[in-house]
Amino acid sequence: MASVFEYAPAPESRAIVDIAPSYGLFIDGEFADAADGKVFKTVSPSSEEVLSEVARAGSEDVDRAVKAARRAFEKWSALPGGERAKYLFRIARIIQERSRELAVLETLDNGKPIRETRDADLPLVAAHFFYYAGWADKLEHAGLGPNPRPLGVAGQVIPWNFPLLMLAWKIAPALAAGNTVVLKPAETTPLSALFFADICRQAGLPRGVVNILPGYGDAGAALVEHPGIDKVAFTGSTAVGKAIARQVAGTGKKVTLELGGKGANIVFDDAPLDQAVEGIIGGIFFNQGQVCCAGSRLLVQESIQDELLDSLKRRLSTLRLGDPLDKNTDIGAINSEEQLARITSLVEKGEAEGAERWSPACALPSSGYWFAPTLFTNVTQAHTIARDEIFGPVLSVLTFRTPDEAVAKANNSQYGLSAGIWTEKGSRILAVANRLRAGVVWANTFNKFDPTSPFGGYKESGYGREGGRHGLEAYLAPTSPEGAR
Repeated sequence: MASVFEYAPAPESRAIVDIAPSYGLFIDGEFADAADGKVFKTVSPSSEEVLSEVARAGSEDVDRAVKAARRAFEKWSALPGGERAKYLFRIARIIQERSRELAVLETLDNGKPIRETRDADLPLVAAHFFYYAGWADKLEHAGLGPNPRPLGVAGQVIPWNFPLLMLAWKIAPALAAGNTVVLKPAETTPLSALFFADICRQAGLPRGVVNILPGYGDAGAALVEHPGIDKVAFTGSTAVGKAIARQVAGTGKKVTLELGGKGANIVFDDAPLDQAVEGIIGGIFFNQGQVCCAGSRLLVQESIQDELLDSLKRRLSTLRLGDPLDKNTDIGAINSEEQLARITSLVEKGEAEGAERWSPACALPSSGYWFAPTLFTNVTQAHTIARDEIFGPVLSVLTFRTPDEAVAKANNSQYGLSAGIWTEKGSRILAVANRLRAGVVWANTFNKFDPTSPFGGYKESGYGREGGRHGLEAYLAPTSPEGAR
């Protein structure tokens, strides 16, 4: 993209990470082939290069992993919390020591810029393990009743947009609470979870406490349905989340679902515009917009619309799209060909419905999956692009005149995951935030995360919370181990 500066390439060396030609499933502390011998290839989105061949889990493998986790649960849950904490602290330290390696790996397998994996994802991954290590011997003080007990075996299914961070969100509180885990990573990004399996061995974690099963949707469904699972944790699409809720209904399994979003980013006329522009950019173009809590709906007060859009377009024209391993890159690759096709289809629908599309001048690489940062104006609440989650670098701009109108438009969504407010008035922040039906509301910032803060949504964005003290609740029975088998 056009820039006032010329940037020489500054690539991060990929030599720091050694990717094996093939990987097995991680069950009971060992890597093993799938029972039926099936494999699949994982591809780098920025180049379409095949990175490795990975064993594909099936129902028989799920059964083996759940049984291994059940065997390990007896001893793991019986350990004093301080002993479990030692393992979590050790895992956190190893993640820090291997953070550069893991950042490069995540960028190769996911397509996001190295600046994001290095400066955001990996520090947060380590922070979550440190944080929950601190809770492991203090569970009776979590506000969940006296002597809370672990549930048993947790079946966890994570998405491809933050592979290692979503793993940390789920595994760290589960282990701290005394549960064992069977985790299925997304089929397009299995490598960092498999490297984490190696970290578990490096940390001396007892066999069977963590099991990693790369695979497709059928493996995830088998995991959710398995009678040996006591807790289901899922992050992903709303459609799959609804199917999981139906599957587990009446089974007694505890469930948390973190699903889609269509976050409203509200800019009032007294907002610090330069700061707001940076927040808007981070809110929707971070990780190419492939973020469930992305600020994909910009609600701007009518009196400042022109000024804000001029500044936003100028800033968009300076973003750099290209090699995700280049430290100068702002916009990386879309995660998969399938996701690129979905983004393209929804954008074309937005144009067909009459919204006005704009993108900065942008040369896309000849190989890989790429989409230029895009914003739409003349958008109404009836437009598909204002209602459906695009999960890409696409911003829909709507206007409002009064705070009441801003709140009404922000809440006019089937989702309720996130929102942002930009204003210099603290009283307005509090008044508006209290009326927004969103699980997370940021004020004069966006997409800021901390392991001490709970995260989750309302309506079709799911239920339950991850992070903070609240994140322990989903993995504990308040007074007795009745939920454990």
